Amino acid sequence: MSRFTELNELVASFEKDFIKFYDKGNKSAGTRVRKAMNELKRKAQEIRKEVQDLKGKTEDQGIQPPVA
Repeated sequence: MSRFTELNELVASFEKDFIKFYDKGNKSAGTRVRKAMNELKRKAQEIRKEVQDLKGKTEDQGIQPPVA
């Protein structure tokens, strides 16, 4: 479950820039929002790969996936 917590914390850290951009029209915050979304994309891809690797290992070995 720590990966889920990581994602929640990552998204929460972007909140101020989202508010500044969407509610106040701050263009610099928009740049930070785009950067944050790229960071979120990288983290999601990393987790996707990890899930796929763990899934492949458990299917090959016939064992249950780890419970975090």
